[in-house]
Amino acid sequence: MATETLTLGKALNTGLRKALENDPKVVIMGEDVGKLGGVFRITDGLQKDFGDQRVIDTPLAESGIIGTAVGLAIRGFRPVCEIQFDGFVYPAYDQIVSQVAKMHYRSQGKVRIPMVIRIPYGGGIGAVEHHSESPEAYFAHTAGLKVVTCANPQDAYTMIQQAIASDDPIVFLEPKRRYWEKGPVELDAPLADAYPLHASRVARPGTDATVLAYGPMVRTALDAATAAAEDGRELEVIDLRTLSPLDLTAAYESVRRTGRCVVVHEAPGNLGLGSEIAARITEECFYSLESPVLRVTGFDTPYPAARVEEEYLPDLDRVLDAVDRTFGW
Repeated sequence: MATETLTLGKALNTGLRKALENDPKVVIMGEDVGKLGGVFRITDGLQKDFGDQRVIDTPLAESGIIGTAVGLAIRGFRPVCEIQFDGFVYPAYDQIVSQVAKMHYRSQGKVRIPMVIRIPYGGGIGAVEHHSESPEAYFAHTAGLKVVTCANPQDAYTMIQQAIASDDPIVFLEPKRRYWEKGPVELDAPLADAYPLHASRVARPGTDATVLAYGPMVRTALDAATAAAEDGRELEVIDLRTLSPLDLTAAYESVRRTGRCVVVHEAPGNLGLGSEIAARITEECFYSLESPVLRVTGFDTPYPAARVEEEYLPDLDRVLDAVDRTFGW
């Protein structure tokens, strides 16, 4: 089985290429996705090899991109829409919530919308305003949408193909600060044998406390676990991977063993994914908990200027501090 070391960004590019090769109904649409290859070069080389009828440079109009993709999906295509930056998705929010999410229900199941909306999200790259948002809760809250996020190159490669093959509309969140991180990718493994798209996974086993994270914060959680191990404390890290539907099976099993849980995400804490996760953990694992479920999140403010973003983003120290507090009860 061929295994290569790829960056997360290159793994996405390779997965998109595979999807284009395997299904002539797959089309990629977005601002600068063609000749330029996308602002992060995720679609680099695809228009050259598949033509401008399948890798389409669109006008700078997110609502137009999504609205056009809805029509294509109804007609049997599988459009993959790139939103250039997370903060640019809001002009398309009406189309996503009112059309993409509702069409299957509105048609009593007669119409499917097999489309993927790729959104680079999160901070940590020193970007300007509107370029470092974490909008996942908006979409996870919307019935009719599925929301997933990858955290490593292998998942990037397989999950993007699984999302494109799905008959459901999927918001595919890509942790932009992790685009350049490398990891092994099995390129020849059959997609049918890949880890399920809508399932969480244990990223690091442990016995003393459970840390739940997704997307860009999985690496932060793993770094915290490495640091904690130096002090003799073993943290179990779970990569949630799917935000809607949430899969907390591994989390429940873990918390029942460890008795402690910390949820980590970049988005603000108020009504964030961590709130729902903490509620479900408390409901399902109440008699196993040795302390309250704690959250480590971004602050309830607009994303700050780049020069102070590291003060805003959850980091290793804040995760370890929360773990310490779970042992104080």
